[in-house]
Amino acid sequence: MATPMTVETPRLDVDEFLTLAISETPQELHAFFESFRTLYGRKLWHQLTIKLFEFFDYPLTRPYRVDVFNKFVRDFESKLNQLRVVEMGVKVSKEIDNPVTHLQFLTDLLSRVNIEKSPEAHVLLLATLAHAKLLYGDHEGTKNDIDAAWKVLDELSGVDPSVNAAYYGVAADYYKSKAEYAPYYKNSLLYLACIDPAKDLTTEERVLRAHDLGIAAFLGDTIYNFGELLMHPILDALDNTPHEWIKKLLFTFNEGNIGKFEALAPLFPKEPILQENYPFLRQKICLMALIESVFKRGAYDRTMSFQTIAEETRLPLDEVEHLVMKALSLKLIKGSLDQVEQKAQITWVQPRVLSREQIGQLAGRLETWGSKLHKVEGRIAPEVLVNS
Repeated sequence: MATPMTVETPRLDVDEFLTLAISETPQELHAFFESFRTLYGRKLWHQLTIKLFEFFDYPLTRPYRVDVFNKFVRDFESKLNQLRVVEMGVKVSKEIDNPVTHLQFLTDLLSRVNIEKSPEAHVLLLATLAHAKLLYGDHEGTKNDIDAAWKVLDELSGVDPSVNAAYYGVAADYYKSKAEYAPYYKNSLLYLACIDPAKDLTTEERVLRAHDLGIAAFLGDTIYNFGELLMHPILDALDNTPHEWIKKLLFTFNEGNIGKFEALAPLFPKEPILQENYPFLRQKICLMALIESVFKRGAYDRTMSFQTIAEETRLPLDEVEHLVMKALSLKLIKGSLDQVEQKAQITWVQPRVLSREQIGQLAGRLETWGSKLHKVEGRIAPEVLVNS
């Protein structure tokens, strides 16, 4: 039986490669290749890595990037930081237009990365592969690579932000393509936490991200806490744009304000997917109104009649019980129902980010609580003094 042969990459004559590169590239690039020759000869790998990044970032080098990486960098890549090598490879891969060649380039590089020694590099490359497959319509391959990347990433600590950004970015894009709103919302926010949106995203990209997060918040069937999004500066990208009303609608949901919701409803046709899901959105704003109604009440005033809930949520009386049961099942509130007495006893409400108006209400309740405390103190202080 024949033994498989190991095919070795022919050893590059570095001096010959660099001399040829100087003769075939514009004068403006010659200094790069002269620096490569010097740094390579002196085995200054860190400095050579920095110079290579400068080369790959220089606009005029685009036609030469793949050749330099495949021939020159490949010759000594084992001596470099593997994460930096993969970052170079990711940058270079963007110059490859042919889908098959593009995927093969990334797959070959992945096979050369030692997952035990360089797990971050492995994750970054898997995330890049997943993104390429997503662009080419291979959803199954994308999901497999995302899952494989997470299996490694979940075990790591102190991960480079660029690696986390690559993973959460492609995960968000995948779930967006599948219209899975809750996982898109989660991964998209995590992606934003790994980058500086003001520097790393264009104005158009910031508007699109804020828009998509808003739609996901509305349509996610498990998303009833918009706090992290409402506090994020990405929402400011919607200011003075045709999508500014989406930002207003987000705050309206957070306040559980049915009146404002109904006022904004005529704008829903601008986003057909919201118009199509109007019954769900109506139920969601009613749930948020219930949460707000409970929040406004003191801790000892949370037994609510079905009639009161109907008035607060603008629902028919016979739909109140179903709404409360829905809120209990979603863990938005905790408590119990008395169907005979037509009452709901609420013991806990889900914490959330407060608007200025809600903070003002909370401050008023604290002030009331403080004045009651002072009255109690005034009654018991004389007794304490006498007894002492």
